[in-house]
Order: sequence, then C-alpha cells, then structure tokens
Amino acid sequence: MEMIEIPKKEYEKLRMRANIDIDLLKQLTQSLKDIKEGRIRRVK
Repeated sequence: MEMIEIPKKEYEKLRMRANIDIDLLKQLTQSLKDIKEGRIRRVK
C-alpha cells in the first residue's frame, strides 16, 4: 500500500465531503423507496 501525506485541513475537508455524500445517498434512497410505496403527493 502506498501512502501520501496531505495537510490536516485538506483531510478534514475531504472527510466532510464524504459524510455529506453518504447523507445525500441515504436521502435519495429513502425518497425512491417512498415513491415506490406511493407515499408522495404532487405539489403545484
């Protein structure tokens, strides 16, 4: 395994992005489940 060094600030920024991406994926997954189960309503 090859290792690299990055500044702590950059590491924290990347970790925060990864967490946001995971949360977004969870929200999208739940939304698709709601749509499939008919738990949506049209908003005008």
